[in-house]
Amino acid sequence: MRRVILLITGMLCAVLSAAQTPIEDYVTRWAPVAVREMYRSGVPASVTLAQGILESRYGLSTLATEGNNHFGIKCHKDWTGKRQYHDDDAKGECFRVYDTAEESFMDHSDFLRYRDRYKFLFDFETTDYKSWAHGLKKAGYATDPGYPGKLIKYIEDYRLYEYDTVPLSGTEALEEKAEAAIEEAEKERPVVKDEARSEPKPAKKQAKAAKKARKAKRKTSGDEITGTIPKSPLSLEEPRRIDKNGLEEFRFSLSREAYSKNGVPFVTSAEGETYSSIAARYGLFLKEILKYNDLSAPEELLPGTVVYLQAKKKQSEKGLDKFIVEDDSQSLRDICQRFGVRMSSVMKMNGFHTGYQPGEGDTIVLRGKKRNRR
Repeated sequence: MRRVILLITGMLCAVLSAAQTPIEDYVTRWAPVAVREMYRSGVPASVTLAQGILESRYGLSTLATEGNNHFGIKCHKDWTGKRQYHDDDAKGECFRVYDTAEESFMDHSDFLRYRDRYKFLFDFETTDYKSWAHGLKKAGYATDPGYPGKLIKYIEDYRLYEYDTVPLSGTEALEEKAEAAIEEAEKERPVVKDEARSEPKPAKKQAKAAKKARKAKRKTSGDEITGTIPKSPLSLEEPRRIDKNGLEEFRFSLSREAYSKNGVPFVTSAEGETYSSIAARYGLFLKEILKYNDLSAPEELLPGTVVYLQAKKKQSEKGLDKFIVEDDSQSLRDICQRFGVRMSSVMKMNGFHTGYQPGEGDTIVLRGKKRNRR
């Protein structure tokens, strides 16, 4: 622990030893939030900070100062909160507005974490900032062909990669330095008459509001921040071979290999198999296997289809709180099969009616309950 504190103190002293540039001020202020988000979501702190610097002009853009939006995230179909309109790729585009800047950091993590087009990023190590930078461009986060190079330059020029290896326990030291910097900035802030009505809020009040929002978010969202960085939160890989050294091994009659999703054993169908033949193979009734797979009657079984052999869970595994639909062709059952969750539970959590068909931009809660957003 002493070594960790010395490491972090050394990093911050290097930044604070001389008069800081606006970018260094930004890094000092938001590094603890970026590190906490890394442990909550798996997005590298260096990438978060570099994007914040670039997208918000280190916190000084109109979108950041008036809307607390540090990452240029547009409204999209799933956004029901406050909004602002600015010219970007087109005139008068809609951008998200947040009550605090910290909410923007959280939404940025979730934006990457819960959308299919970004899921491949989480296959990269959190220390592989170059792959993340190029991957963001490939996934369509920005249209600028030089976007990856700009992020990498910020990360290397300001040694942001060092934050990718800070342990979760080290964020307390980062926060202390950030608060000290905010207090120092407050002292140098010119006194304004009737300051109680001035906008935006003083930095110290912003910090307190952000801290309060972070605690409230953790309390109500069900997210748990641990000392382990989540790996591939939406990585829905093809079934892996589970060998004798695996953590989970399921053995059934006839020694056919089974796999696991959300702790539920499944097999993938072979050419010519049916639900009836798989049920018979594993000593199940047809009615049982259909129920396990959210079916009321048998249907054609294409090769490679996931077939669960036990009842699916009532909610998804930790770290998979929700799913944002980007493809209208997916049915609710498809999504429930993908995550190993009972369709009846998902419908109850979200208040869906019978016959609901997911549409592009829909948010489907997989853990906890659906909450209206502002």
